[in-house]
Amino acid sequence: MIVWRRWIFPLLLVLVFGACAAALVKIAFFPDRTEAMVSPESSISDPVIPVERGSVVNALTLSGNVARDDSFPVRNEIAGTVLAVHVAEGASVAAGQKLFTIRQDEPKKDIDIVAAEAGDISEIALVKGQVTSAGTESYTLTPARYHLLATVEPAQLYRLVNAPAEASVSITGGPAPFTCTGVRVQVSQEGTASVRCAVPAAQVVFAGLPATMDLALGQVDDALVVPVTAVQGGAGTGNVWVDAGDGSEPEERPVTLGVNDGTMVEVVSGLEEGESIRQFVPGFVAPVEEFCYEVAPGVEQCDSGTSW
Repeated sequence: MIVWRRWIFPLLLVLVFGACAAALVKIAFFPDRTEAMVSPESSISDPVIPVERGSVVNALTLSGNVARDDSFPVRNEIAGTVLAVHVAEGASVAAGQKLFTIRQDEPKKDIDIVAAEAGDISEIALVKGQVTSAGTESYTLTPARYHLLATVEPAQLYRLVNAPAEASVSITGGPAPFTCTGVRVQVSQEGTASVRCAVPAAQVVFAGLPATMDLALGQVDDALVVPVTAVQGGAGTGNVWVDAGDGSEPEERPVTLGVNDGTMVEVVSGLEEGESIRQFVPGFVAPVEEFCYEVAPGVEQCDSGTSW
């Protein structure tokens, strides 16, 4: 028994620990070369979406300010002598109010010159006793007319093609929304784009008031629609890439476009319901979205990733 305790058991323990150590060394430094290599079978591919039916509402809301219409010079239409000036510099006049009396040369008669519209008179160029001729500037009129001028991003100009003649206007802290008329798009030489419409004469407004302009540019229901990211081009015509689903290269196909709301666009012709198309045109960089979450009270962490 003494022999087992002193020699046999210690020898067996040494052998067991030695075998374990050898096995660990082999696993760590000498892996099995015959083990099959595992390769990834998945790959990143362009997302494909079906062509479906839906609704598109092309409505645009623009921010702007109320402004007074520009001043303009008024020219005299008759030749003669000024008998009287009935208004003073800076006076506010009503439409049809008498401004000057001129004695016409041929045939001789006294004619009253009246204001064509309400506004403010300035830069009066006539004085009593002055001889004047037709075509000379008599005064400057700042009309009592107002308009709303709203800025628009140049990229939105195609959405304003065939814009309606009217828009709904809401003034911050003002009256109920009302309709302005004569909507028109203006593009300056510097490339600044704006939309202007006339405020009704009966509507009480003041220059400088902030306001919003709502334009109803078009609406379709139960139409073929696709994301604008899937279309090369955004107004009138464009191209999409149709996916056959067999791993082959997608087919580039021209399409006719309709109503566009900036996110979805109507396809008038060129696609059939149920066909599959690439969600992004070739070369399009998918948008990166940032996701933020709270990791501790008052501590926020944000991660970003591509949004497909």
